[in-house]
Amino acid sequence: MSKSIKFLAAIGFIAAVSACTSGQSEEEYVVVAPEPISVEPTYTGKYK
Repeated sequence: MSKSIKFLAAIGFIAAVSACTSGQSEEEYVVVAPEPISVEPTYTGKYK
């Protein structure tokens, strides 16, 4: 085989191996804290 075919085959093999190994990275999980819930006003009487 010619050198150019061997070179292209090597580049293709390296690209395939790097594509397989980069897909195994772990995903990052982001946890967002909920906003505090407002407190309802307390009942103090009818006319206060």
